Order: sequence, then structure tokens, then C-alpha cells
Amino acid sequence: MERTPTLSTPRLTLTPLALADAPAIQRLFAHWEVVRYLDHRVPWPYPDDGALTYVRDVALPGMAAGREWHWMIRLGTATGPCIGSISLYDQPGNNRGFWLAPPWQGQGYMGEACEVINAFWFETLGRPLMQVPKAVENQASRAISLREDMRKVETREGRFVCGPMPKEIWELTREEWLGNRPT
Repeated sequence: MERTPTLSTPRLTLTPLALADAPAIQRLFAHWEVVRYLDHRVPWPYPDDGALTYVRDVALPGMAAGREWHWMIRLGTATGPCIGSISLYDQPGNNRGFWLAPPWQGQGYMGEACEVINAFWFETLGRPLMQVPKAVENQASRAISLREDMRKVETREGRFVCGPMPKEIWELTREEWLGNRPT
């Protein structure tokens, strides 16, 4: 499987997740505005060692096994401040997930990060399809999928940190993504 590379956009650098990122994740992630629409497996209230446990016991082993790719989203350079995270998963119905700390939401950073992550998924990994689940009430995430020309293909019950609600599955094929890329 492909190693997780450092990726760049005009305003961001996405660095491969490392154990040293756990303190920044703990500080940025443990906010209701960040976690409420995430899968119910995220513990809430978020424990003091939640980020360390997740990075050490879940994310890094997934990366080592070649089933997951996780990045920290940083402003500017690879040493810039962390503002969130984005991940890819080799799981049917769940190929991409992300979160952004509240001070940086609504500024287009996540859409920018998704562009390079999608390129990695479709071009580097050669995947034919990307599917992303989201809580139906998560309008910000839904807006990103709409801008990417994804289409909603399924709605089913979901369990989120904030409780049960419908979950939508959005998808985009490699051909659609390649056809929509600016030249």
C-alpha cells in the first residue's frame, strides 16, 4: 500500500499523522462543535487521553497496515499550526472523514484539503469510487460534497455522538472526479 505522503495546497500542508500530534488533537478536537456529528464510537465527554489512545491504538496501526491514511491539516508549512485532520479509509461506505477546529471553520480550508485528498485517493491509490457518510444535519459537510459534485446514494439510520439521526452516503466515481478537475 501507498505510504502516507505530505500534501500541499495554496494555504495548507497536510502532514502524515504522528504520535507527536496527539496533544494538538486533544486540544483542538475535544469540542462539541467538532464531535457532535461524528460516529457514536467517539467517546463523549472526550477523555483526557482520548487523542493519544486513538492515534496510538487505532490510527497508526491502520496506517501501518495500509488500510488507512491520516493527515494533520496545518496552516502554511509543515511546521505551521494544526487546525484539524483528514483521513481516508479502505472501508466500503466510509472512505473519507475530517474535522476542523472551530476557529478555522467556514474559511474554505476543508474544501481545499479535500481536493488534494481526493487526488491521492483517485490518482495515487487508483480507487474507482469514494463514498462518504455524514449526518443529515451536518450542513457544512454536506456543502463540501455538493461542491465536489458528489451525489447522495443512500439514507439510513445512523448513530452519532449527538444521538441517532439519518445518515447519508454520498459518492463520487474516479471518472466523475477526473472530469470535474480544472485543467
